[in-house]
Amino acid sequence: MTELLAYTDGACSGNPGPGGWGALLIAREGDKVLKQKELQGGEAQTTNNRMELMAAISALESLSRASNIIVVTDSAYVKNGVSQWIHGWKRNGWKTSTRKPVKNEDLWRRLDAAQTRHTVEWRWIKGHAGHAENERADELARAGMAPFKPGRARA
Repeated sequence: MTELLAYTDGACSGNPGPGGWGALLIAREGDKVLKQKELQGGEAQTTNNRMELMAAISALESLSRASNIIVVTDSAYVKNGVSQWIHGWKRNGWKTSTRKPVKNEDLWRRLDAAQTRHTVEWRWIKGHAGHAENERADELARAGMAPFKPGRARA
């Protein structure tokens, strides 16, 4: 049976500051990789949490058809937000339990919409712990950030 995974990561130089996101999508059967796709992007002025969210959003939005997918993130913010907190936020009109506006509401709404097309299992993995796919997602995020770092010539 084919398994689809998306390893996602965000990076920021300063928080806020220039940031990037990366996603590594892998279709595999057992240990055999059938197909692999890499995505990356960035922004000139953002936060790490926004880039973590953009990585997951971009992975899900890149799929051309409804899929069963495992999204692997090293962000507890993304994992807990999408699997626990978002239900209360939606019930409370996008307010937190303390009645404050949800930070990054625009991206949480976009992630919520993106995941409704799919059957998603969310997994957390410890970042920078030598996990090859997570390390590749981190490299993609840093590459996505690179054009926005000060001193870089822009084309």
